[in-house]
Amino acid sequence: MRIPSKFIPPLASGARLALACALLSLSASSYAIDFGPDGMFSLTGFAKMETSVGSNQCKDCAIFPNEDKQRLWADDIALGRDYKTNATTTILFQPWLGAKYNLGQGFTANALLSQRWRGGASKVPDAFTSIDLDMAFDPHIWYEKNIAISHEDYGRVAVGSMTARGWAVADYPYGTNIGLSNEWAGTGAGYGMLGNAIRITTRPLDAMNGDLVLETTIDQGNTGFTKNKPLFVELYAQYHQGDLVLDAVYQSAKNGKPMAWGHGPFTGLTDSPADDSKLVGSDQSMLMVLARYQLTSQIEVSAGIRSNQWSGAPAIQLTPDPNALWNTMFNPAWNSPINGFDSPGYGITSIDLSLGARYRTGPWTASAGMVYLGKANTQNPTQRAKDMATNDATVGSLGLSYDYGSGVQIYGFAGMVYFGHLGLSPISMPGNSSIGGVDSRVTQSGNWFGAGVVYTW
Repeated sequence: MRIPSKFIPPLASGARLALACALLSLSASSYAIDFGPDGMFSLTGFAKMETSVGSNQCKDCAIFPNEDKQRLWADDIALGRDYKTNATTTILFQPWLGAKYNLGQGFTANALLSQRWRGGASKVPDAFTSIDLDMAFDPHIWYEKNIAISHEDYGRVAVGSMTARGWAVADYPYGTNIGLSNEWAGTGAGYGMLGNAIRITTRPLDAMNGDLVLETTIDQGNTGFTKNKPLFVELYAQYHQGDLVLDAVYQSAKNGKPMAWGHGPFTGLTDSPADDSKLVGSDQSMLMVLARYQLTSQIEVSAGIRSNQWSGAPAIQLTPDPNALWNTMFNPAWNSPINGFDSPGYGITSIDLSLGARYRTGPWTASAGMVYLGKANTQNPTQRAKDMATNDATVGSLGLSYDYGSGVQIYGFAGMVYFGHLGLSPISMPGNSSIGGVDSRVTQSGNWFGAGVVYTW
């Protein structure tokens, strides 16, 4: 299925959304709005506006800009188009509406509802486009739409729509703190949005002179698929000892849409269960280990490593010409028939890295970060697949923010990306130009800088 371009996140500047997310409950800042009987309801959220200027931009270089990069015809580049510096402004707004009720005997019931709105303009000072729900191209999946029961001695059980730890933890605090939120959390073989999940979390356990929290999340995706049944399993652990925090996430996903977009939703192989009989199953998995350490009261360092695995998915035409619809293929060997498929899918693996540091003094915070999206290993025999597998990307970022107080933060940033060679982008990237708007098929590097303001309450 085609992935609409407006749902492929522009990974240019990374959101500096300093939202303190507690592990077991809804985060609440000192500016949260509490209302209802005994403060039963709580409203928190953020609003952000950001403007950036990036080099080597070409908005209309791709002849089919809305196509998934795994499709052969998505490679076509138009000649004679302007390739230049371009300005982009983005606005984001996301509220969290929470409810909490004491059931007695140590049990508490919680409910959480949250969705994100996104809008912007590609050429400042043009007027903004309309603000649309950012629903990861599936209108049935919310960022949060769940209920939960918790007990301080037993842990917590939640059911409904929620964000996966593979995206949420990588996004905040790790990616956000070093100015590379989307570049790290929005890439790789994980999924980020769950619409039909159950999550079980333990209470903090004593382990090795620290605290250990364990968690399991299961999602059945679109239950309309009966032949290729979707199944998502995520295992999460956090260990905290003094100034050291370790996070580990493992995801195993079967029969979701094959993708290299860590923010994407887990649903089914296509948008329609009517395609089920025409499809074959696929799977992907991700293992990520993250660490952060407070060297001093002012200096924090962090690092991460992620292993990605995709089984691959063949290219399957779902409807006859002239208006052909295709499945979501992954690493196909185009026009290389084998085992009954004209364009079979091949397995592929890669490893990604992140590294960063922050320095805080008074209301000021400076940061520096790096993300490396590594080369891949695959048995796909086609030159196209080899071109993608042998490319890599190094992304760097510098940031400076000022805490104005009352929930307002002002920040500036600069970043760059360098690709190993001209050609299709690394397998961990969702699109060929999804980092900084820099298209790896036509330029090997690009940079950007910008500023923004975010208000949290």
